Amino acid sequence: MKAIVHNEYGPPDVLKLVDVDPPTPKEREILLKVHAAAVNPLDWHLIRGEPSVMRLGGKPKARIPGADVAGTVETVGPGVQRFRRGDEVLGTVRGSFAEYACGHEDRFALKPARVSFEHAATIPVAGCTALVALRDYGRVKAGQSVLVNGASGGVGTFAVQIATAFGTRVTGVCSARNLELVRSLGAEHVIDYAKDDFTRQATRYDLILNVAGNASVSDTRRALAPRGALVVVGAGVGRQTEGGITVSGMLSLAFVALASRFGQQKVSMVLGKPVQSADLAFIAKLVEDGNVAPVIDSKYPLADAAEAVRHLEAGHARGKVVVTPGPA
Repeated sequence: MKAIVHNEYGPPDVLKLVDVDPPTPKEREILLKVHAAAVNPLDWHLIRGEPSVMRLGGKPKARIPGADVAGTVETVGPGVQRFRRGDEVLGTVRGSFAEYACGHEDRFALKPARVSFEHAATIPVAGCTALVALRDYGRVKAGQSVLVNGASGGVGTFAVQIATAFGTRVTGVCSARNLELVRSLGAEHVIDYAKDDFTRQATRYDLILNVAGNASVSDTRRALAPRGALVVVGAGVGRQTEGGITVSGMLSLAFVALASRFGQQKVSMVLGKPVQSADLAFIAKLVEDGNVAPVIDSKYPLADAAEAVRHLEAGHARGKVVVTPGPA
């Protein structure tokens, strides 16, 4: 099969399209024919080996990048009970930048018939991260005021819509060119971060999702209600030459989050959790019912996966970047 591989750490140029043996499903795994994959910040972190602690093991262990996937089940491994050959599914795998990929059945859900493979592939990591950040970490409730900083990115576009579906009043922070997009997703208010600093305005929010990574925790807490919650999602939407993710930065944030347990304002960080089938099914139903519309910034053929990664790490993608085995 054709697959994108990288045998060394570095910029997207290290990615090569080669022929490799297709994977074989293990216990409770399914093998699927990939119809679409999506790019996440984790992909370029792993490709570049950033932060540098990732390079301690030498060469990359996961040669094929990609986690988000949508496709058709080709065969199932021993013990699989939830899926069978021919099922159309969405979920996460090890190495979705390929024509075939394997993953555990608990990381998949059936794809609604009315949802395209391309749109389905955008859901797993970004959609579930947004859901978990709002529901599990932020404990969002109907009627609350929610601010999403980085509202036009992959996680942000899902967060705005899911928060709206939960009955909250959403404010989205993004660049000027994305204000109308974020407003169309359900945000009652939008803020151009280049003109207005939400951390210095009078408005206070019950819940803030900081996806963009361009506002410090101390500054962001100024915009929280006295009993509000701040959830830091990941480490920013693009590769930053300054202020990007660092081990010391994560440790510092972890300390702040721990200390916040003894105060009224709560701080937490979502760096990544395994995608669960129930969460996938929940978001897929929101999409099928028209309550959430995945936003696709651009599509690339598998051979141009390096360009897809390069585009995402530039930090200006509106929604998700999709990779397809066939022509885009």
